[in-house]
Amino acid sequence: MSGSGPVAAPASLPAPPGGRQRAAGRWALRGAAFAYLALILAVPLGMVVYRAFGDGLGPVGDALTNRYFLHALYLTTIVTLITVVANTVFGVAIAMVMARRRGVGGAILSAVIALPLAVSPVIVGLALVLVWGRQGWFGGALTDHGFQVIFAVPGMVLASIFISLPFVAREVVPLLREIGTEQQEAAATLGASPFQVFRRITLPAIRWGIAYGVVLTTARALGEYGAVAVVSGHLLGRTETLTLHVEDRFQAFDIVGAYTAAVVLAFLALLAVVTMHLTKPKETRP
Repeated sequence: MSGSGPVAAPASLPAPPGGRQRAAGRWALRGAAFAYLALILAVPLGMVVYRAFGDGLGPVGDALTNRYFLHALYLTTIVTLITVVANTVFGVAIAMVMARRRGVGGAILSAVIALPLAVSPVIVGLALVLVWGRQGWFGGALTDHGFQVIFAVPGMVLASIFISLPFVAREVVPLLREIGTEQQEAAATLGASPFQVFRRITLPAIRWGIAYGVVLTTARALGEYGAVAVVSGHLLGRTETLTLHVEDRFQAFDIVGAYTAAVVLAFLALLAVVTMHLTKPKETRP
């Protein structure tokens, strides 16, 4: 009616009890998840950093300039770089075979690729010794010709490659299956070479799968201990990576040196993850 006053806005209805319970449940779940991560990850890593810097920067500086630490850092970098390059190249090749192969053959290949994730690294090291050691299938002949694999850098590289083999392949296979083969076949019919098809069609579609696989491979190679410990021989200043250096310093009661090396390992792994996140296109970031 024209003479009636302004209509009052309806009062807001209270949230139903079920909605409040669901919100409380979500917050409780988040709190439990953060508490679990803090207990498992944040607190132990924080304690490592605290123990490393507990006596000030002087002991940390001495540990970082120790020649055995520097050699372990150098050797870790070399082994990791070789491992990442090898597993990226062969991981993509294996993924392309797995994505195109179905049936029993594909299932067997997938199981073989997953084997390093299921087998203990110590068993991997022992297997490499049996094959490449002086009494092994190939190691004796190589040693007679002046090329040593076990208790040398080549054996450490083989162990790291074996342990981190699945990561690139397992990240790339789903992407290859998603894009299918239609675009590649169309480009091939138009005269494109296999390399051109891979560079212009396949690689752009799988690049972030490769990036994730490279990060996982890097982290795994940096932190590998069991297999590398078996094939390296723990030769101080010759075949010690950072993980072996941590144990060596801890056994020698050099607590600052052990924790400092552990902090460097954690920093390198974190640096790889942060670098990948910063270089990722904004539209793909969570």
